[in-house]
This record gives sequence, C-alpha cells and structure tokens, in this order.
Amino acid sequence: MPSTSSSPENTTPFHVPSAPGPSTPLTESYTYHSPTPTAPGPYILGVDEAGRGPVLGPLVYGVAYCPVAWKDELEELGFADSKTLTPEKRAELLGVLNADPVDLGWSVRVISPQAISSGMLKIPPTNLNKQSQDATVMLIREVLQRGIQLSEVYVDALGNTSTYEAYLSSVFPGINFTVATKADSKFKIVGAASVAAKVTRDACIEGWCFEEIDGDDQYSDPKGFGREFGSGYPSDPKTKAWIEGSLEPTFGFPSVARFSWTTVKVVLEKSAYPTKWVDEGQDSLVMAFSSSKGRDKDRNLVARDLCLRSVGML
Repeated sequence: MPSTSSSPENTTPFHVPSAPGPSTPLTESYTYHSPTPTAPGPYILGVDEAGRGPVLGPLVYGVAYCPVAWKDELEELGFADSKTLTPEKRAELLGVLNADPVDLGWSVRVISPQAISSGMLKIPPTNLNKQSQDATVMLIREVLQRGIQLSEVYVDALGNTSTYEAYLSSVFPGINFTVATKADSKFKIVGAASVAAKVTRDACIEGWCFEEIDGDDQYSDPKGFGREFGSGYPSDPKTKAWIEGSLEPTFGFPSVARFSWTTVKVVLEKSAYPTKWVDEGQDSLVMAFSSSKGRDKDRNLVARDLCLRSVGML
C-alpha cells in the first residue's frame, strides 16, 4: 500500500511503501513485507515497535533481518533507536532498508486504533501486551514461511525479559532468542526494525484519511477534526488540544483515537452526551427470574407460573 509522507520537521515527501495510500482509511490491521532477501542464511532478525503509548493512531511492530554473515556490513549503516534519529535520518535509513533486497528484509504489522480498542474493551479483554505479543509471533512466523532460516532473534523488552524469552523460545524451538531492554540501541538489527516501525507509524499519522469524511473533503475538513495531532501522547499539549477540540458529543471521536485509553474515556464522560442502552428483552428476562413477594417470596416468576415448589418436581 504505497504512500507519500512528510514530517513536521521535514517537508520533503518520501515514499513509505508500508503505509496506506493517500486516500485509504486505516480501518483494519494489516501486514506489509518487503521483497524476500535471496542471500543464503542463516539470518538474524530484530523486533521493535512504535506507538505503544500514544492515544492516537496505530501501534506498529517492525522486524528487520539479514544474513549472519552480513553483520559487519550492518554495523556500518547507521541504524539505532529511531527515537534518537531525526526524521530526515529515519527516511534515509528506510531507503537503506530498501536498497539491498539481496541482503536486507523488513516487515511491519500495523495494528489499527479500532483493533487496539476493541481488543482492550471486549470481555474478556485482550490487553496491549497480548496484542503486541501476537503481532511479534505473527511477523516471525510469516518471515519463516517466506523461506528465511532464522538462527538468532533479538527483541526489545516486553514485560519480564526472561519470561518473554522463554515463551518465544517455546513457540519457535531451534531459534536463539535474546529479549533485552533498550535492544534498539544495543543491537543494530533491532535499530533497523525500530526505523521501519517508526517511519511507518509517522506516515500513517501524517497522511491519516478520516473514514468519517468523504474522500474529496479530507483536507477541507468539514467536520472540524483538524490535523494537529502532535505526537499522539496524552501529555503532548497539541494532542490534548486535538482531543478536546475534536469531540462530537453524540458520536464521540473519529477512529484515529483509541477509545480504550483513559484520556479518551475521561473526555467522553465529561463532555459527551450520556447514553442509556435499553434492551426490553433483557429486562423481561431479568424480571422473570426475580423473586416474588408475599406468600410467594423467594420464588421467581417462572417457578410460580409453573407451580414449582422444588427442583425435585422437574
């Protein structure tokens, strides 16, 4: 799904193949894979994410991989924790990832805001750690299915490092896993995954297509949503201003917002119209099994109407 994007600090558009197209709303989660490298294995692979904490936009998991024999070349390419790099440098490094299809491969799993929210709000909930874990397993599995032989995998920490390392080792026996905090600054292959995830998320946010607005009206913004998202983190003043200014009191927020975040819940409770859901069928069912009064006290209506005094009569 091709895209052209630019960041606030960098006004030069660049191609982000892993982001939705310019008129494509991000309504469902999806996976993007670069061309499969052809160099002989075994390979090392790194895993990192972008967008875990923000209240707006998708969570993106990225992987990057190269042959073990290519480690020395990888060390010279400049990959690092994407948060320490300028937008221009991240764009340059995404180009590096695409420039050597023989030795370098990368993939991302883009988890939509709707998927994050529906997972966390359903009963029983699927928390963000589980959604992150599932995305990681999916990406590794799909890389293996593409014929890549993995010998070492490096993962940025998610929860307890030893527990997560043991879990991944049990899912993929025969692969040596290393789960570490700040892995994106310790292992260049994780830094490469960090760049893939970060550039993809930034492109998703900067080119966000509101499904609530007809395509031709995206930038005239007739509903007044605005595009000053800021970083998406709840503490960012620009993000706070967007949340406060983009609430539609009847229908809530557009789908770029994560409804499972406390930040959004508080604004909805404070400023949105209250809603009461009425299910007459459910009310009737509750009444049928409620206790009677008087001589029939402690007998529900169903038992009374069937003249039942004990379960032994059934």
